[in-house]
Amino acid sequence: MGQRFSYLQLFLFLTVIVFVITFIQLGIISVVLDKLGLTPNSALGLLMLFLFGSLINLPLVRVKAEAVDTHLARPMRGLLPGTKIPFTGSTLIAINLGGGLTPILFSLYLFQTTGLDITSTLAGIGCVSLVSYVFSRPVAGLGIGMPIFIAPITAALVAIIFTQITQTPEHSPPLAYVSGTLGVLLGADILRLKDILKMGTPVASIGGAGTFDGIFITGIVAVLLA
Repeated sequence: MGQRFSYLQLFLFLTVIVFVITFIQLGIISVVLDKLGLTPNSALGLLMLFLFGSLINLPLVRVKAEAVDTHLARPMRGLLPGTKIPFTGSTLIAINLGGGLTPILFSLYLFQTTGLDITSTLAGIGCVSLVSYVFSRPVAGLGIGMPIFIAPITAALVAIIFTQITQTPEHSPPLAYVSGTLGVLLGADILRLKDILKMGTPVASIGGAGTFDGIFITGIVAVLLA
């Protein structure tokens, strides 16, 4: 869960760009693209949509929310620390373009074009969602925090195991991506909405600043490991 645009999001945006440049220099991005069957042009467009879309939150609904619960868990370290912003009694639920909507649409694309098995896909998403929910924690006034590498490792293991069972090892990379990204969105964002509404957060963005780093890195690392 993220919040309205702030210096935190700008810092996050610049940090992810540094990660992407580093991955490109090391040839990691090329390996990921090959595994997912993307052309260089489509991959570049997708990366730009992820990065620049991370600055855009699309509002969904506004709901009444509670003030900050001081008994919530202490902050957990993610890629970046958070910053407190004023709370006025309601929370605007939004979806981040780069960290929420784009991964969902790309996952649907992979599911349709790679021939993923529906049972394995749903089971993979379910496993990563459960792990993400268990390891994520509400951070008062900020959002949801979760150790970054828990989800990608889980997604990769799930993909390898399920594709071995179905004897379709070529499906391991796309299954790892779909399970990892959708699992984080579901387990660490959507299933944590009830916690968000108790945290004094004016804007809660699904796939936003609080979890964008985890979703982005999950997709890359999960595919590499699968």
